[in-house]
Amino acid sequence: MGNQNSCCCYRSPSPIRKDIVKLEDYLPEGEVSSNNIQHISEREPDDGDIDPSQDPIAGTIFMERSKASIENGITRKRSQHQIAENKMKKSSSCSTIYLDDSTVSQPNLKNTVKCVALAIYYHIKNRTSERRLDIFDEKLHPLSKDGVSDDYDRYNPEHKQIYKFVRTLFNAAQLTAECAIITLVYLERLLICAELDIAPSNWKRIVLGAILLASKVWDDQAVWNVDYCQILKDITVEDMNELERQFLEMLQFNINVPSSVYAKYYFDLRTLAEANDLAFPSEPLSKERAQKLEAMSRVMEDKISAEIVKNGLKKWSSLDNVNSGAGVRRSVAILS
Repeated sequence: MGNQNSCCCYRSPSPIRKDIVKLEDYLPEGEVSSNNIQHISEREPDDGDIDPSQDPIAGTIFMERSKASIENGITRKRSQHQIAENKMKKSSSCSTIYLDDSTVSQPNLKNTVKCVALAIYYHIKNRTSERRLDIFDEKLHPLSKDGVSDDYDRYNPEHKQIYKFVRTLFNAAQLTAECAIITLVYLERLLICAELDIAPSNWKRIVLGAILLASKVWDDQAVWNVDYCQILKDITVEDMNELERQFLEMLQFNINVPSSVYAKYYFDLRTLAEANDLAFPSEPLSKERAQKLEAMSRVMEDKISAEIVKNGLKKWSSLDNVNSGAGVRRSVAILS
């Protein structure tokens, strides 16, 4: 028992397997283990571990892959502005206010779907490798009885083709614009977690899986898998179920999308649209729209005031003036 030469004893620590976590490996925060293993609270993720679909600071993948297009778009717009500087340009004035009907909380459906399709287009066009998985291969799992051609994986789809496919699903299932943004988030999360690339051979099934999952997570009235079989006539329910199951497993069942990440994708899509002449059209502010915006601002104002009173915080004088007995202060604007 006490013999140090016994095979049950050793002087040097045994190798630690990464897939086994022992209770004695945990140390209080700030302490360093005796075997020079860094404490989990001191570890920082590598640059390769940053996931833009979860980190609000990390740049989106589609923006990186469309960087050249954005730079060319900005240069083109500058040159066009110099040529057409004497032409009439719509802009807000004292008599007319121009704005688009798209906001981060209520995006325009048609333009948002166009932007998401454009982001997918640049994903395919500027992919860096050809990593694939069988579950998404359209030749192994065709979406129609006709199958695919022999050169189905050679030619990149055009933006119009991608937009038509996505628009058909969104119109038939009556999905929202917010669901389109969540679809893009899940798509990029899949590319990182599963270490694959979206290519001509698999883009339809990857997009279908992302839309299927986003519609169930985001919309209160989720679309059943059998409903997609009514849209895509030749696909089976079993295939849809297997696609959803493997998609979830590859995401490690992480379907959470923070509001900061959602906002980042929304504004990046607007930047991409502006560079590719897909900017959301601006329309004159109507009296009906102004009344709706005013009503929304009043609801938010009452909500903030109630939270301030509830938490016992001191209100600033500007907020006191808004709620004073002298009457409600209104914004001064002239609507044509």
